[in-house]
Amino acid sequence: MKKVEEGRLLRVFVGENHRFKDMPLFEAIIHKAKDAGLGGTTILKGIEGFGSHGKIHTIRVLRVAEDMPIVIEIVDTPEKIDSFLPLLDEMMQEGIVTIEDVKVIKYSQ
Repeated sequence: MKKVEEGRLLRVFVGENHRFKDMPLFEAIIHKAKDAGLGGTTILKGIEGFGSHGKIHTIRVLRVAEDMPIVIEIVDTPEKIDSFLPLLDEMMQEGIVTIEDVKVIKYSQ
């Protein structure tokens, strides 16, 4: 069975070393999203990237991997994503957040 609906994608770009209280920020965000009842969250670890400071972070063999880029993607209804934004504001000290309206296609049996 295929179901198509409107949704919203929240994408959060942070560094692996960014923290919130006593844990990595990306971990704190996924737990907060689960507690908020959001539909789905995925954390992606980048293999190379740079941010506002311009320093390239990479996992290449000749360089030490440090503070690798992390992307957290959360997909749910526009209302649920919008209600999560104030919680995210409390957690973010550094990073970028993007929000996109998306078409969600759910497959199930």
